[in-house]
Amino acid sequence: MFRWKATAAVVAAAALALTGCAAGDSGSEGSSTLTLGAVFAPTTFDPSGAEWGNRAPYYQAVYDTLLLATPEGTIEPFLASDWSYNDDNTVLTLTIRDDVEFTDGTKLTADVVKQNLERFQTGTSPDAGYLSGITSIEAPDDTTVVITLGAPDPALLNYFTRDPGLIGSPAQFDSADAATDPIGSGPYILDTATTVTGTSYVYTANPDYWNPDLQHYDKLVINVLADPTAALNAIKAGEANGVKLASNDNLAEVEGAGWTINANELDFQGMLLLDRAGTQNPALADVRVRQAINFAFDREGMLQALQLGNGTVTTQVFPTSSAGYDPELDSYYTYDPEKAKELLADAGYADGLTIQMPTVSLLGAATYTLIEQQLAEVGITVEGVETPAENFIADLLAPKYPASFMALEQNPDWQLIQFMIAPTAVFNPFKYEDPEVDALIQKIQFGDEATQAEGAAELNKYIVEQAWFAPFYRVQGSVATDANTTVEMLPTNAYPAIYDFQPKG
Repeated sequence: MFRWKATAAVVAAAALALTGCAAGDSGSEGSSTLTLGAVFAPTTFDPSGAEWGNRAPYYQAVYDTLLLATPEGTIEPFLASDWSYNDDNTVLTLTIRDDVEFTDGTKLTADVVKQNLERFQTGTSPDAGYLSGITSIEAPDDTTVVITLGAPDPALLNYFTRDPGLIGSPAQFDSADAATDPIGSGPYILDTATTVTGTSYVYTANPDYWNPDLQHYDKLVINVLADPTAALNAIKAGEANGVKLASNDNLAEVEGAGWTINANELDFQGMLLLDRAGTQNPALADVRVRQAINFAFDREGMLQALQLGNGTVTTQVFPTSSAGYDPELDSYYTYDPEKAKELLADAGYADGLTIQMPTVSLLGAATYTLIEQQLAEVGITVEGVETPAENFIADLLAPKYPASFMALEQNPDWQLIQFMIAPTAVFNPFKYEDPEVDALIQKIQFGDEATQAEGAAELNKYIVEQAWFAPFYRVQGSVATDANTTVEMLPTNAYPAIYDFQPKG
């Protein structure tokens, strides 16, 4: 079955530092606090500039989305209680709940939803393009939103479980405090007086929340724990209940502290060979050079050295859940330095070449060292440019660099195409096009289920053969929880939904 159930998680710019409030702190007898550790701080609380992935919990705390992604991989009603498509899947009709109010007392209406969607389309979010296929949004009455598409978008419902589906109060739209003082209908309210921007975010329970079954705590604290050592220290000191681990280096110590590792394999790590037309680096326009880069990497060795074996080697970006997944493509490129040198010589680079790439400390110095060493062995010199974490994603998408190491979510099928492959995809910043890829995208977009599955498999094989990327492995994503807390992992996002953290007992 062809599945359209995944997310796009842009790993984004980071803030530093730790702070905070110890787990279990309470403001009054009988109250409960959930303290989480996250890798990144939000760049803004304005929904029109929102991101997802590791920044999702900050937004889920204060805003509701139109639809809800579940740990089972399904899409459920949320602010939209029902939805339906017309026969050719170009008109989506949403039924909006009539019993929801924002924390400023404003009532949720279809017109408010319409305004939020239009703001996201023209906003500053790196995911704004997800709604680019929408040609019109109408609100014929208070509970109906009609969305018209120029062509079918099989990922649209998924998008509405993420940042494009965040709905804020209209009072926030033109507010000077929109970036720091969110007004939503979500389970919590940001306490701006005790929040330290970039370091610690404190929320109190929304007393009038429309869906109290998802409101498991009286207080929520999210501390920024970008540094793995800071995260480990917080775990050992009992200063959190749940922590997203930036790496798998310390899993044994985390478990030794009595914590549980909750894991999934959502992300892949590897090289993005972005400049496939050779705009900045002509060598990358030659498929033989891109293939040589793929043959240069000892993926099994890198997985052991960098992830202690916690993951699965792959050379494809389509995940196991995808209709396009082919297990044989996990090993399409083997570790073969001599083959890499032959390909470079055939392409006219027998004397080597240089590729400029950004480096960012957050992603680990050891990773960049191994990449540079293995590429150097086949004659490719990496010119590393140290980049501040807060500028890393913006520089990639500018685009400033022809290639980069990166960790990205492996999204199934159509959403992955719109994330990494299509000419308008977020992580296709050079807007590279290939006629065969374009034809396969059309086949997937307009075909029936069987045709879509066939097209996804063909597309996956083609981009592996053409070496659009050089994946290393699907890495285990780990969220640690203490003895008092449980969580269910999402198959579609790097960070679990805040509703899926619950106290034990």
